[in-house]
Amino acid sequence: MFHSRAVVAGARQIVAVDLLEDKLTLAKSLGATHAFNASDPDCIQKVREATQGGVEFAFELAGSVRAMELAYKITGRGGTTVTAGFAPAADTIPIPQVNLVAEERTIKGSYIGTCVPVRDLPRYVALYQQGRLPVDKLVSGRIKLDEINAAFDLLSEGKAVRQVIVF
Repeated sequence: MFHSRAVVAGARQIVAVDLLEDKLTLAKSLGATHAFNASDPDCIQKVREATQGGVEFAFELAGSVRAMELAYKITGRGGTTVTAGFAPAADTIPIPQVNLVAEERTIKGSYIGTCVPVRDLPRYVALYQQGRLPVDKLVSGRIKLDEINAAFDLLSEGKAVRQVIVF
């Protein structure tokens, strides 16, 4: 979803990082200019090289300490690392404070995309209707309510992007 919103916002480079190749392929189809597999031991270096020093904004959405650390490490000087993923309450991330200060970085949390529904939802609907926000491409399945546990398993395994409950 952030790929499409980044395209709408006019981003010149959009870097997708994931563990699954099919999600990277989807990201490219939605406008990502670069795609890197997070399991590659050189992933951070490759992203920093492709972006001439790091991304301006990195979004961590998995709720994973490892994903958050990677997002922080690919953010360049003066950049912002945003997390919207809910990690377990006991999880913490080690951030070298000297880097935070010397490189003038920002770390920000975002709850529900910091959405203001009355303002944002009409805009998102209009962008979808214009074909500029193809959220329908993110729907990987339609499920019945009694299939919800299996659907959560698919999400947990990374085999689904978004699923819609139908009655």
